[in-house]
Amino acid sequence: MANPARLRRIAEQIRRELSEILRTELKDPGVGIITLTDVEVSPDLAHAKVYFTTLGDSQALERSQAGLRRAAGFLRSSLGHRINIHNTPELRFEYDASVERGVRLTQLIDSAVADRSKDQE
Repeated sequence: MANPARLRRIAEQIRRELSEILRTELKDPGVGIITLTDVEVSPDLAHAKVYFTTLGDSQALERSQAGLRRAAGFLRSSLGHRINIHNTPELRFEYDASVERGVRLTQLIDSAVADRSKDQE
């Protein structure tokens, strides 16, 4: 079994390097502005799930996902030049809805507090 601390360090390094590659090297306008929130690496380092968020509607999300799928080979190759591991993992990009859920919950809590304040007056 792989060392969990090592896997976490590798995942964090992949997240940092991919963020930098996306910011400085990727020229695909379809990707848009995205934020990488997390990376999960398989124990054998063959696969990596890269979680991202983006601003905009569902069409912007679909364009970003399609752009990331198109760029996956380039991103993997660039990542391989930047990190020092035997095999560069295959990248799979998935939308991270946790930020969106967090914003929605905050809005619901704020609304409930405001309603309760009105009732107490």
